[in-house]
Amino acid sequence: MTPLPATVRVDTHFHVFEAGVAVEGARYVPAYAARLDDWWRCARSVGMTHGVLVQPSFLGTDNRVMLASLRAHPQRLRGVAVVKPDISAAELVDMHAAGVRGIRLNLVGGPHDIGEWVRAKALWDQLLSMNWHVELHTDRGRLPAVLPQLPAGLPIVVDHMGKPLRACADDLTIAMLRTRAQGRLSVKLSGAYRLGGLDPRELAQVLLGELGPTALLWGSDWPCTNHERCADYPSLFASLGQWVDQPVLDAVLHANPLRLLWGREPQVAARSSPDTDRD
Repeated sequence: MTPLPATVRVDTHFHVFEAGVAVEGARYVPAYAARLDDWWRCARSVGMTHGVLVQPSFLGTDNRVMLASLRAHPQRLRGVAVVKPDISAAELVDMHAAGVRGIRLNLVGGPHDIGEWVRAKALWDQLLSMNWHVELHTDRGRLPAVLPQLPAGLPIVVDHMGKPLRACADDLTIAMLRTRAQGRLSVKLSGAYRLGGLDPRELAQVLLGELGPTALLWGSDWPCTNHERCADYPSLFASLGQWVDQPVLDAVLHANPLRLLWGREPQVAARSSPDTDRD
């Protein structure tokens, strides 16, 4: 197993896609391309070395662009796919070999009924055997109805700070996250512009106090689809430093994503150059 450089810093949420490409009926069709090289240029400008590609909802289960990107950088990238509940074990194994480590349920703007997923026992068993996680993106205040329906031992990653209704410990979403955090749950400090006006620093501090530093990740959400005016990468990264202090930053950017997505503790080797490493 190739050791990772000591300077690893991970952006756990970004997207790549081509202009004008979307599944039939998608609510959003991008008018521009977001390419991997564009993300690398932005990410390296603030010291990011690794990343996690998240399949955008408007591409549905067509994960080809994401998988091609993962195969181009097998050491530096991981992926989160969108799949159907009846996907075969063989397909999941192939995705694992490419670098996928989770599936995403994006429920925003639609029904939050996940009955079809709840019944997908073969899928959950396969994910558990591969140590994958399920990533959840819900409308504001809707997470508490969804989270308890998923298997207790399944690793969960919650997008965009959980999108609670209030930034306080007794908010139902925060309380639900606190309960599940006794298991395997992480929350992404990302998408501040998706919080309906909540103060992201206040919410980050509540999450830190309720869940602890080992439960937090950071994602740029680049290129901030539907919120492109916010897609200034240095500003997105600088916001994190306003939300948490340096010791927490080290966990959020380094130890936590390595443990979750690379399956290793952050004992690392000498630095290699991301500018020349094509894996």
